[in-house]
Amino acid sequence: MVLDLLLIALGITLDPLPIMAFVLVVASDRGVWKGLAFIMGWLACLVAVIALVLALTGGEPPPPRSPPSTAGLAARLVIGVALVCFALYRRKRMRSAPQAAPARVRDSEPEPDTAQETAGTSPRTTSRSRSSSSMTSRMDRSSPWAAAGLAVFLQPWGMVAAAAATVVSADLSHFSTYAALFGFCILATASLLAAELYVVFSPEAAQARLLKLRDWLQSHEQQAIVVICLLLGLWLTGQSIYELTS
Repeated sequence: MVLDLLLIALGITLDPLPIMAFVLVVASDRGVWKGLAFIMGWLACLVAVIALVLALTGGEPPPPRSPPSTAGLAARLVIGVALVCFALYRRKRMRSAPQAAPARVRDSEPEPDTAQETAGTSPRTTSRSRSSSSMTSRMDRSSPWAAAGLAVFLQPWGMVAAAAATVVSADLSHFSTYAALFGFCILATASLLAAELYVVFSPEAAQARLLKLRDWLQSHEQQAIVVICLLLGLWLTGQSIYELTS
């Protein structure tokens, strides 16, 4: 259980979409407080899911081969297969996107009068810059409660569901179980905590570098999602099949 939880937490904390959104949150007006609200909302979801599962199991793992144990393994298997399928679907979209790119570039070519003004700036870069500015202005007008709600919305719920299915086998009679659950919550939030602390102790440098990090993540988002979902999905699928058949 411990290794499974750590791998799932690693997949959650490396998910690029929440990180990109969090960068915009901390870069906005009163970003430190909004970032703290985002992290609190994020952690609250993880703790609530774990608490719900433990309340249902009573903190005791179900006996092997029992219906609850088999149902938990079956759920992990389904989630693992779903993650693999999702990764393959996103990879297929990545491979088909370059084929449509030339047509979009031709349609978006600037007029001769404006060619010099847009020299050195690609349409994609300009679009991303405008999108980031628009989202930042929206975050400036938002409240900490909105940031907390955004954290709930951006949770990678497929991975969280895999963690919930894994926690079914948790045994609260051992201290190591508490340490594993605590470590899961911290590791799943590690990237957000690191960014928040960076902003607190070095706000000016942090904002510039985090925005650059967001631009880099945005250009590599698809690749990261494919790798994370594929590796985690294969692990969950293999582990579930092994435990169901052994």
